[in-house]
Amino acid sequence: MKNVKESILKSVKIFGISYNLKVSYKRIKNPKLDLEEKQIAISLPIKYKKVNNDIIVEMLLEKMYDAIANKELDIIMEKVRTTLKFAPDDYKIMRLDKRLGKRLANRIIINPDIVKYRKEIIEYVIFYEFCRLKINKSSKKFQEILKQYIPNYKNYEYELVGVQY
Repeated sequence: MKNVKESILKSVKIFGISYNLKVSYKRIKNPKLDLEEKQIAISLPIKYKKVNNDIIVEMLLEKMYDAIANKELDIIMEKVRTTLKFAPDDYKIMRLDKRLGKRLANRIIINPDIVKYRKEIIEYVIFYEFCRLKINKSSKKFQEILKQYIPNYKNYEYELVGVQY
C-alpha cells in the first residue's frame, strides 16, 4: 500500500501523554487507527481525500477513547471501591456534554474522554463521584475524606478548573 498524502493535524492526549495525530490516505476500504509510539496514525481510503475528514477523524478518536475507557476504567473503579469500601449500584461509560462524570441516584456515569487525563486525575474524579453518592459535597466531612485519601486533591481541582465533574 502506498501513501498518497500524509499530514500531522494536531496533538491528542491519552492518560495525559501527548501523541501526534497523523492522517494518511491509502488504498484501503475502511478507515483504520493505529496507536504507535508517540503517534496515532489514522489511515483513510483515498476516496476520502477530497472531503472534509474532521468528522471521520473525530469519530475514530471517540471510538479509540471508548475502547480505552472500557478496558481501563474497571480497574480504577475497583481500586476506588476497595479503598472506600462502598460502590455505586452500577456505573456506565457514556458520552456527556462538557462533563467528565456525574451521578444519577446510586449510579455513576463516566465520560470516556476522561482517558485524556492522567490516571491520577481519573482516579480523583471517580473517587469524587463515589463520595458524592454518600456525602454532601459542601459538607466538611466530604473535604476531610478527600484529604484523607487524596492528600493533594486541591492540585487536581486546579488542573480541572473549568471542567465539570
